[in-house]
Amino acid sequence: MAIRYYWPMVAAAVGFRLVLVLFGGDLHLASRPEVSTPLTSLRRLAEGYWLNQASMSPYSGSMYHGSPLLLSVLGPLTSKGSGGKHAHVYCSLILVAVDFLAAMLIRATGRRLQMSRNRSLKSLDLTKAVNSSANVSAGDIASLIYLWNPWAIVTCVGSCTSPIENLMVVIMIYGACSRLAPLAAFGYVMATHLSLYPAILIVPVILLLGYGPDAPPTKVFLLKSSSACKSDMSEYEKQTSLKVRRFSRITVLNFIFWLFIWSCYVLLLSSIILKKVGGLNEMFEKTYGFILTVKDLSPNIGVLWYFFAEVFDFFRSFFLIVFNMNIIFVVLPLAIRLKHRPCFLAFVYTAIVAMLKSYPSAGDSALYLGLLGLFANELAEMQFTFFLFFGYIGVSLLSPVMHNLWIWRGTGNANFYFATGLAYTCLQTVLVVESVGSMIKHDRKLRLLVTS
Repeated sequence: MAIRYYWPMVAAAVGFRLVLVLFGGDLHLASRPEVSTPLTSLRRLAEGYWLNQASMSPYSGSMYHGSPLLLSVLGPLTSKGSGGKHAHVYCSLILVAVDFLAAMLIRATGRRLQMSRNRSLKSLDLTKAVNSSANVSAGDIASLIYLWNPWAIVTCVGSCTSPIENLMVVIMIYGACSRLAPLAAFGYVMATHLSLYPAILIVPVILLLGYGPDAPPTKVFLLKSSSACKSDMSEYEKQTSLKVRRFSRITVLNFIFWLFIWSCYVLLLSSIILKKVGGLNEMFEKTYGFILTVKDLSPNIGVLWYFFAEVFDFFRSFFLIVFNMNIIFVVLPLAIRLKHRPCFLAFVYTAIVAMLKSYPSAGDSALYLGLLGLFANELAEMQFTFFLFFGYIGVSLLSPVMHNLWIWRGTGNANFYFATGLAYTCLQTVLVVESVGSMIKHDRKLRLLVTS
């Protein structure tokens, strides 16, 4: 069921961003720790571009820690424009277009998932039983959630590069759902190059390319085939139901080939940009090393900055390993349990990364909340939605208040702001647990409908 007035709502979301960019004045969003991080700050990018133009390494001075490719793309736009316009207006206009493109790719991904869902339900003879309760256009919902998410809006207007990172992740997921190996490899390489954490998305990408978009568990199709044998189903229909999930090695090998090509191309461009002003070794140290070692302890909406500000230096290396391995530990168990739903698995990984990464921002949450809308039909019976909705609103309102009490008024301390970050992390944990549990319940419901 399509959403009425979809395109007017999309135009309104884009227009609202343009109004804030062109006529909103200086909203001081670039200085907000919830919006901008040491990795995504456009002010730091401008500093790195100035150092590069002065024939110095952009990573000298411990200011810039992003990709050298962004220096070439966005760097020239950070200088003062004509007519006295703000230096970052032109970058913000590009980010508006980036957000719109990401939303359209999310919508296209939702349509792919919807087609796969309808095919699976048809082969199981469950179209009427399932669609009678919930059958909305998940792609439209997901794209509107992303466009109208306040966190996506502030990251777009707030002079940070988070929308570009989100776009690369969406390109990767869309390319994998469409089984376009070159596009998926490009998105994966760029997302990993801009931010190290999307590297764990290699698992759902390979599953998407190998098996195709999300579908019920294979066991459900086997149960349907066994019951069909008893009811004298034709041989053609039996084979159709059994061939739903067949791994395509050629597509995966094609993805690996393009992964190597794009990786070499990105490294070549980076080495050309950093020629005579540094090198790839310094780039890896100042980007990936900066992410893994958590050297910048400025406040953000995560919890690692507070923990490493309090921990003794003797234990720092141990806890760095623990926190970085936490993300890796969940990869295999979730992949085993949700291997039949790789796109949903990508959403879960993205949410976990936003929760445990060293420098989180509101843009990370905007991405996984947009991806969550892709599963509006499957998660229709998800619990605690009221609690989660108002919990996110409460954290969004309390975070700037607590930061103001601590930093500017001096009537609070770091515990005030850390409490909101801790509550934010707990909300994300509840969201991940409930969404995974609801998806498993949905698969069990399909199994019961097939056996009944």
